[in-house]
Amino acid sequence: MKMKTQHGFILVLLLLFAVTQSGITADHETGASEYHELNEQVIASIDRGLEWLKGQQAEDGLFANHPGITALALTAFLRHPEKKYSETEHPFIQKGLQRLVEMQQPDGAIYDLEMQPALPNYNTSISVMALSSTGNPKYDEVIKKAQGFLKGLQVTDEESVYFGGIGYGSRQDVKDLSNLNIAIQALKESGSDDQEVWDKAIKFLEHTQNRSESNDQSWAGNDGGFIYAPDGESKAGTDAAGSPRSYASMTYAGLLSFIYANVDQKDERVKAAFEWIKEHFTLEENYGMGSQGLYYHYHTMAKALRLYGQSTFVDAKGITHDWYREFGEKMIELQKPDGFWVNEQSRWMEADPRLVTAYVVLALDTAYPK
Repeated sequence: MKMKTQHGFILVLLLLFAVTQSGITADHETGASEYHELNEQVIASIDRGLEWLKGQQAEDGLFANHPGITALALTAFLRHPEKKYSETEHPFIQKGLQRLVEMQQPDGAIYDLEMQPALPNYNTSISVMALSSTGNPKYDEVIKKAQGFLKGLQVTDEESVYFGGIGYGSRQDVKDLSNLNIAIQALKESGSDDQEVWDKAIKFLEHTQNRSESNDQSWAGNDGGFIYAPDGESKAGTDAAGSPRSYASMTYAGLLSFIYANVDQKDERVKAAFEWIKEHFTLEENYGMGSQGLYYHYHTMAKALRLYGQSTFVDAKGITHDWYREFGEKMIELQKPDGFWVNEQSRWMEADPRLVTAYVVLALDTAYPK
């Protein structure tokens, strides 16, 4: 599997990962009662998914023999909307977390040296989110070292088109929005709100957005959506004119990253991204990619929309969408009788139900009105 095709795997492999509460606005906080019946169904769906997922853990504490999937799964348990799981009361969670801690390298990265591709950024970022979700100060030093590793991956050469970006960590030539997005999530959600890092990241985000007003790259269009990399690479290919096509999962990643980097919701770059989302909103596919990366898309979508804080919006056809209701009902519909979810399209490892189930539970954890 080529390393450049790993972005949909995470958060990865996001993480991705339930959103912190700072981005939730009053319309959802006051609307919890409106969703009473749906909420009960969502909790039941989450519980079934987690019960299935719990049975997938190996004796050594790992899920799928993979640190990233393990961290995703553990975060899904730890961020249950009703706080049903904790490290102290559930030894299987503590066992998995300890395996992640044991993988920390001298430079602070958390990954399996023998795994190829090793994906140091993805695995470190998701592990940081899992560890920080415990609220246990015993992990503070591990998290701090990992934060330092992630910050050290950021491109600081202002002459580079990849300025502000973060790559896989083991191949410095690959810098893309998915890698940056997962690192931003890890840093923000673990308490590292470093404006210098955000300012650099914002330049990279500008260079992956199809918005010529803020993107000086020759390929930049004007639809407000996002592509994979600032060199013009889009996993969705090109349009009839040869320009790289924006697609849903990266546009949600771009919106999420802007907000986490403290860009105001009224900023024109953020507004342009949300306008693209309104115009192309669908739960039937990862718009521009079909079923490829569909569950990565669901996870990133739930996180970005919850952060944006607007519970309903009108699409390009004039249809009003209550995105949480539609999303919750869709995930319940797609859940298998045994409690798991899986993508029939195998790209980016989404044929693995352990990965996909972690994605969905995390997305539902996030979407659930608090």
